[in-house]
Amino acid sequence: MSKIHVYFMPGMAASSTIFERIKLPEDTFETHLLEWVLPEKNETLKRYAKRMAENVKHDNAILVGVSFGGILVQEMKSFLNSRKVIIISSVKSNVELPRKMKIAKTTKAYKLIPTQLVENIDHLAMFAFGSSVLKQRLKLYEKFLSVRDKGYLDWSIEQIINWERTDVDAEIIHIHGDADDVFPIKYIKNCTVVKGGTHIMILTKYRWLNDNLPKIMLENE
Repeated sequence: MSKIHVYFMPGMAASSTIFERIKLPEDTFETHLLEWVLPEKNETLKRYAKRMAENVKHDNAILVGVSFGGILVQEMKSFLNSRKVIIISSVKSNVELPRKMKIAKTTKAYKLIPTQLVENIDHLAMFAFGSSVLKQRLKLYEKFLSVRDKGYLDWSIEQIINWERTDVDAEIIHIHGDADDVFPIKYIKNCTVVKGGTHIMILTKYRWLNDNLPKIMLENE
């Protein structure tokens, strides 16, 4: 039996090292790690997604995206013949964005955020991973934040806050922590809830994910 190809997309500013604790059965799955590339000037999310989809070299693959990576793989889906699309610690439409992000969209306040993020790893970690990141663990998380380019960060925040998707794709499989402080669970519908899962549960709840992801991936096969 041929293996199922699984492509993992990390969250905003993060490298694929965030998946280092995720282990899928090697007799069934072959994993591939995607990395962020810098957006072109004034590039739309749809155009960026089309470019990123070119890195998926296998037909009928499973896409897994975390946080902003979850938003991206949903956009990539329209350019690929994917087997399944799984999002973790993410949102399925702009309806699920928290109120503060909707306010930021209206006021354009998000344009004031990025500059300080690039200069201060503490701010970047808190924004990318949520305020549950503890000070003493920032050094640990710093290794996961590989993309510090100001243009990329400006672009990423703008794409999240101005995401145009209003209708949820019923095929999307959503895994979400009930303690996520970036995308609070109260705004999220129709997901598999991970008890105690924060916005960085790809790192902290890897045992749950290693136990459950294979079953989710093979369901209805």
